[in-house]
Amino acid sequence: MPSALETLIKILKLERSQGGRDSAVQGGLGAYAANWQQEAREQARRPQHQILIDEIVDTLREYAKIDARNERIDTINYLLDRVVDRRKAPQKYQERLSEWQAKMRTQRDSPSRGSQTRPRRQHVDWQPSRQSGGGRGRYRGVDSATFDEDFTSGRGQRSPDIPPLPSLERPPRQKRQDESLERQLAVLETMNAPTSEVKGIGRKYAELLEQLNLSTIRDLLYNMPRDYVDYTRLVPICDLKQGETANVIATARSVRRVVARGGQEDLLVDVSDATATLAIRFFSQPYLSAKLRPGMMLLLRGRVGYFRDQARMASPEWEELDMENLRKVGIVPVYGMTKGLRPRLFRRTMKTLTGEWQARIPDPLPLSLLERNDLADLGWALRQAHFPAGEDHKHHAKRRLAFDNLLMLQLALMGKRRAWQAEAGPELRIDQAAIDQFIQTAFPFELTQSQQRAIDDIVRDFQGEPPMIRLLQGEVGSGKTAVALVALYIAYANGKQAALMAPTSVLAEQNFRAVSEVFARIGGEEQAEIVFLSSALSASQREAAYARIADGSADIVVGTQALIQAGLEFEDLAVTVIDEQQRFGVEQRSHLRGKGGNPHLLVMSATPFPRSLALTSFADMDLSIIDEKPANRKAVKTWIIDRAARERLNGFVVKELEQGRQAFFVHPLVRQSESLDTASAVEAYERLSHVFYRFRVRLLHGQMSASDKDGIMADFAAGEFDVLVTTAVAEVGVDAPNASVIVIDGANRFGLAQLHQFRGRVGRGPQQSYCFLLPDSGEIDIDRIRAAQAGDIAEEELSLAERRLAAVEETDDGFTLADRDWQLRGTGDLLGTRQSGRYEIDLLDPAFEDLIQVAQQEAQTLYADDPNLQEPRHQLLARFLASRYPSVADFS
Repeated sequence: MPSALETLIKILKLERSQGGRDSAVQGGLGAYAANWQQEAREQARRPQHQILIDEIVDTLREYAKIDARNERIDTINYLLDRVVDRRKAPQKYQERLSEWQAKMRTQRDSPSRGSQTRPRRQHVDWQPSRQSGGGRGRYRGVDSATFDEDFTSGRGQRSPDIPPLPSLERPPRQKRQDESLERQLAVLETMNAPTSEVKGIGRKYAELLEQLNLSTIRDLLYNMPRDYVDYTRLVPICDLKQGETANVIATARSVRRVVARGGQEDLLVDVSDATATLAIRFFSQPYLSAKLRPGMMLLLRGRVGYFRDQARMASPEWEELDMENLRKVGIVPVYGMTKGLRPRLFRRTMKTLTGEWQARIPDPLPLSLLERNDLADLGWALRQAHFPAGEDHKHHAKRRLAFDNLLMLQLALMGKRRAWQAEAGPELRIDQAAIDQFIQTAFPFELTQSQQRAIDDIVRDFQGEPPMIRLLQGEVGSGKTAVALVALYIAYANGKQAALMAPTSVLAEQNFRAVSEVFARIGGEEQAEIVFLSSALSASQREAAYARIADGSADIVVGTQALIQAGLEFEDLAVTVIDEQQRFGVEQRSHLRGKGGNPHLLVMSATPFPRSLALTSFADMDLSIIDEKPANRKAVKTWIIDRAARERLNGFVVKELEQGRQAFFVHPLVRQSESLDTASAVEAYERLSHVFYRFRVRLLHGQMSASDKDGIMADFAAGEFDVLVTTAVAEVGVDAPNASVIVIDGANRFGLAQLHQFRGRVGRGPQQSYCFLLPDSGEIDIDRIRAAQAGDIAEEELSLAERRLAAVEETDDGFTLADRDWQLRGTGDLLGTRQSGRYEIDLLDPAFEDLIQVAQQEAQTLYADDPNLQEPRHQLLARFLASRYPSVADFS
């Protein structure tokens, strides 16, 4: 039965949702107070509880006398705050504390209570869990003899009835088989055998595996679980918390189809355990009604939400409970599946396969290397990564596999760098006085120390014999272009050619204007010949440009991917610069570099990522970081706002527009979705055109043609209209210094890096700029975010989306946010997709950051000793490297 306080919370929330009409209970809150008081007194265990009851009853009795609805809502909010101890009791109630202490002491000492003869009885901890933000409590029956009565932190503890998983301080070492190199290589070769050669995998099974890109035994062994279910950490439904991702075992009670908006058919499943009921909705999956049936025991994994105090999950991962797993109680792997492939069957296959290969697979790393770095054996690691005996086992297994990834990557990149730099780069004379003069003349501002350090790095590289291979990282507005202009100037001053490539026409045109203005400013006897190349040029214009580039009359070429088209040749290309390098593929970068003999290469990225990851994925490059912004650049003020504040937000935007500013409105979808209740650009454009009827509003989205998109972005940058309603297509490429406001609608749908990139669209001018994060209704609890920011609840209580929004609101430092993003969700797509051969590079978990330096040191030691891995003791490692990265030429 719900506790008195639990029932009161539900009634107060209902009253608030009904607008303060005093209609949540029959007769009003004042009448309800008397009956509630009696039940609450019986459950209260401390004097602090009793003075809270006094205050609640007094307030409810006076509630009907409050005339203004907004004051009634304020009263309800106040009571909810008092219930979860966010506010202190008023002085007049605190003065009653000693009176209640004496009264309760008398009751406790009274022999009439029969405390020694009555059996222990269950009572309810009626304090809502502070961890849940005070909204939805965890109410569990606890034994009154062991109940800690402290009101703010007490919690009855249930002793665990499941033995803990085994711990493991160091990974075990298994004896290595004394086998010849030929034998080990032969065993390694068998890993390339098709999956159909695995016992139990027939043709049909193999075809299903092929749909998951699992073609060989090696693919299976390295197909890591995407998650694990720890059967020792299952959560009762009554203990589920808003926003958490939890594992639940429950029984299906009802299964029914429903038709949602737009004719979409969903499946509703109510499940329950011994503690409570959980509502499941499978969107657009009515076919599951043939698989799910009442009475079936299910293992469910999903994100928990609440609606009207009912725990819910939307389209969770599920499978019928495997009683074998439950009986053994441990950590069970969860793999990515395809239709027709049964999780239980696949687990059995993997258990047999990893058991067979644990002792069979040869280990390519020397035992001494494993010992000094406390790394597990490869066979043991593969087995434990799939079927860990405990959390320590899983940690050691993943640490070994992460190290292998890092070591192989380092060796591959070192080999690529060595091959590239085997040929000398273009010789460039350095006239420091001329460079200083160029900087003073070209830029009407003082360079930051970070910019100057980056320039010094480039100058030093130009003086060396190998060609420069440098990554310049700095977020939007940090001044990367100024640094690149200095590199272009050095090539020009040496009578050689330089090229600058950008991913979009708009960005290329911006770069072309910047280069033209700067070189026009420096003057001289002869003006630099600067050529622009894009797909928009006519055939005759393109041929004329090609001719000037080929005969050397073009000094600097700026353009898009048109720079890497067949037929374009440079006479003497010395420096290549690639802007927004993450937007280009490996082959595109290689093609541009191939247009010259062996030119110096500078790639620039405006997407901040942790330095440790940069040193890992871009180990073939030297790194320069611009971590300062120009002195006149103001931080963008950022706020998370509720959708109820939309009207005030629109009024604020109007005031900015009236001052001649411009505004962005960003949305996650182009058009309204039947399955996602979130903002779309097309519908927003219709609405905002009416809201800002006095101003010019335009629409931009990714389904438009490339020429239309480029034209709209160019017009906005030129101030041809005032409001740009757009999608993620505006993440890069729109440089509008006059824009002062960006509203990100459906902000919870975007990643942290994306949100920061969007914010970078404003704040480029001298005026103060603003970013508003507008989450979807019901998806984000702003009050909970505020409570976490104030330290009232733990940050872990927030959902991942709530933590992202809070991080963006708290700082505009891209590198800080990159570290935060890494901690929140791992590497993800922070570095884009640098793929090589069959496998995508799986960098590492933040928990293994220490391995980066270890892997670099070990790779450098191996490389210095045997750069081609030709010695017999390294041939097995060389074969592993070749199987993982078939061609180091894939890296650029």
